[in-house]
Amino acid sequence: MLIDGVTVTVKVAHMRLCHSRMPFVRAYPRETQEMVFDAHDRAFAFYKGACTRGIYDNMKTAVDAIFVGKERAYNRRFQQMCSHYLVDPVACTPASGWEKGQVENQVGTIRERLFSPRVRVKSMEELNDWLVDQCVAQAKLQAHPEIGGKTVWEVFEEERASLVPYRGRFDGFHAVQASVSKTCLVRFDNNKYSVQASAVGRPVEVRAYADRIELRQDGRVVGEHARAFGRGGVVYNPWHYVPVLARKPGALRNGAPFKHWVPPAGIERVRRKLRAAPDGDRQMVEILGAVLTDGLPSVEAACAEALSEGVHSADVILNILARRRDPGPPVTIMTPEALRLACAPVADCTRYDSLRRAI
Repeated sequence: MLIDGVTVTVKVAHMRLCHSRMPFVRAYPRETQEMVFDAHDRAFAFYKGACTRGIYDNMKTAVDAIFVGKERAYNRRFQQMCSHYLVDPVACTPASGWEKGQVENQVGTIRERLFSPRVRVKSMEELNDWLVDQCVAQAKLQAHPEIGGKTVWEVFEEERASLVPYRGRFDGFHAVQASVSKTCLVRFDNNKYSVQASAVGRPVEVRAYADRIELRQDGRVVGEHARAFGRGGVVYNPWHYVPVLARKPGALRNGAPFKHWVPPAGIERVRRKLRAAPDGDRQMVEILGAVLTDGLPSVEAACAEALSEGVHSADVILNILARRRDPGPPVTIMTPEALRLACAPVADCTRYDSLRRAI
């Protein structure tokens, strides 16, 4: 198929409710465990419930070992997913496609109806939205093979009441340990992702989801990116490198993380104006460093306020931030009744005059 004009091979996850024959399909760049988890969640969210028993092929992402008969050693994470959705997994006999004939037939039908001729879309999200629409449209037109006078969609709406209610998303990630390079990069699945500069020197846990990568260290998120599926790519988050700029302000112009970076509008306007200043890079680094303590919305608002006054230097912007951090007037404390004086002193300076007369 063609995605944004490029020929791409996709893996399509298939699900089907045995009673109503309601299908659900979703395309992924590859077939991995996190994709399997995501497909289950998308399907059960679409069905608004889960079935009590699931019939599965002996896929490596779910089954670690095949024993005699129906006995299987399921993957620990796959078992956790089934427990989350309250699904009892049942594996087919190897090389016995008739045991899951409905899905086997659906694969050929979907390929013929939806993927021939080749589909042309702009993104994977557009493709998956189109697949869901097609599943619903065909279910509303297709007569149910066993229940006369009703379509697949009508039987599916009746079946929804019998499903296990959908309780929310399973945290379906695949976790591995990885080291952090001196350039704040972590390698995973033939691509590199940036992390916060403070994470350098210690390993991180990479949590790979179907659509994103989450990087954790000591239980703290030190990086999160949209997942890349090519080879040799580098995904930067420029904010991860802001602490490094304090030592190397020149990297703001020539550093790889900042080459194509466009910050928020107010900060970008200040950056353009500071380019003409001899120490513009240093001033810009001071402004960006304030984001780590004051937050991006506060810094952007301070930049906008400074620009509205016709100034753009770092000293002015940092002064605006400092004034906003100053605490307001103290709250008036009401005196408790137990501490209230029976005879409160009177502030009367004329009493000193009586002392002067006495002298």
